[in-house]
Amino acid sequence: MRYLLPAFAFASLLCLLPSCDGGRKEEASPRIVNIINFVRYTEPRVDEYTEEVLFETVRSQAEDLRSKGLVGTYLLQYDALIDPSYQKLMKEEMERGCEVGAWWEITQPHVEAAGLEWRGRYPWDWHANVDFSLGYTPEERPVLVDVYMEKFKEIFGEYPKSVGSWFIDAATLAYFSDKYSIDASCICRDQVGTDGYTLWGGYWNGGYYPSRQNCYMPAQTEAGGIPLPVFRMLGSDPIYQYEAGLGGAVQSVATLEPVYIEGGGNPEWIDWFFRMFTEEPHLGFNYVQVGQENSFTWGPMEKGFVTQTERLVELSREGKVRIETLGETGRWFKEKYSITPPTSVITTEDNRSQGRKTLWFNSRNYRANLLWEEGCLKFRDIHLFDENLRSEYMDHPDTLPVFHYETLPIVDGCLWSAVGNMAGLRFIAPSFSGGDPVFKSLENDSIQEITWPSGSGDGSFTIKFTEDGIIIVSKGKTGPWNLELTTVPGVKLPFGQIGPKEIQASAQGRDYGLSVTEGTVEDLRGEGDGKVFRIVPEGKSITLKVKK
Repeated sequence: MRYLLPAFAFASLLCLLPSCDGGRKEEASPRIVNIINFVRYTEPRVDEYTEEVLFETVRSQAEDLRSKGLVGTYLLQYDALIDPSYQKLMKEEMERGCEVGAWWEITQPHVEAAGLEWRGRYPWDWHANVDFSLGYTPEERPVLVDVYMEKFKEIFGEYPKSVGSWFIDAATLAYFSDKYSIDASCICRDQVGTDGYTLWGGYWNGGYYPSRQNCYMPAQTEAGGIPLPVFRMLGSDPIYQYEAGLGGAVQSVATLEPVYIEGGGNPEWIDWFFRMFTEEPHLGFNYVQVGQENSFTWGPMEKGFVTQTERLVELSREGKVRIETLGETGRWFKEKYSITPPTSVITTEDNRSQGRKTLWFNSRNYRANLLWEEGCLKFRDIHLFDENLRSEYMDHPDTLPVFHYETLPIVDGCLWSAVGNMAGLRFIAPSFSGGDPVFKSLENDSIQEITWPSGSGDGSFTIKFTEDGIIIVSKGKTGPWNLELTTVPGVKLPFGQIGPKEIQASAQGRDYGLSVTEGTVEDLRGEGDGKVFRIVPEGKSITLKVKK
């Protein structure tokens, strides 16, 4: 996927890593790193990226990890799986503790081995209706799985325990889980239109149990979910990735990927990211995927890749991160959580020195994002989850070269914005001048609490994120306040009835919304200028609950 850039003594070492210590004590909020390199045999988009160049890229990645005693996960497309050179290299890596699994982009040898007709323009075609399992009929998808799994077992003597892709449809993932007991999966981060693929509004970071109806949608119940955790890849910048490329046709990139010189290829940015990852008081656990697909080749990725693995060795020796294979992390997740947990990602240091701070909260019911800038606070994003929202690709294959998955928006500070006119649910408190927020976890790491004090210290707001709602309480001298949603005028919104005690909405054929159990809602749509609604506190409190 991703836009391509132009061509321009092990046992003792391994036991320096936390993942080698089978008797370790569980950290209160572990920081878990998977080094995942996904492998393509061919790259038709750039002539000079030959099969030999792609193989040498993977070998260079392996040599770097091996020299530092780091274990990783290699995910292979079918055409790489059946290649003798990759088989030999992967068996060497497995012998020293690395994991080999499946990368679920479909290729011509894979399709033909399944007895199906190849519809691609090249032996690997990145268009969604050819590249991804959602482009195949419900009857064809399990056949593709069986063919891959049997070939993998023939080569390596066992079935793989992990499978990743930019996206995997729910029917295919459930089949992997139900028949083959796969331990973990991984998919792309949130993005809008990049390479034709939109994933927007989901569980923002870490891992979740997906709905059996829609793999992008976290399940609310065990019965409605696939017992296979899905982890979000690529290490997004919590502040700047969300609005990256606003005003363009697709999002740009602000991630840990080592080929991006303003992100994961920049040593200063890498240090900032790992400092945020290890030192901020995240709720639950924090997760990141390090690594890169070989389609970018070793030259463009080498500096960032090597710098990141150097930092990981240091952080591992200091006990600040756990470096695991994807399968190990999936097994840990399944042992610890029976349903998707609440987690958060917090950033109080702005890598661009603009003074912005942010928090992402995720639960099985919704996600939310708070953004502080210039002494003001807003909800930049609130999306709700519904395990019963069935994906359009469950029963019919994708027929277009793109795919599209979204959850259920209440606030969307990207899609409802324009350059110079940013949407958001803002705190309106004219007499309150805010200071720096303070973060704390409550009730056995299940509730995220934020205290936002005034600069003078004589007033504050407390915001609590629970699994099914948000509670806001003012204390001291804050003056009159409320929350007000504004968007770009004329943008299409999902709202039906608004007020006095609920916000009703409908999208993708599903009704959803928020109940305002403390406070009242006023409908502002008749006032124009992009105003949508205002939530006024009851006394000093507003309580919002996800409607069931």
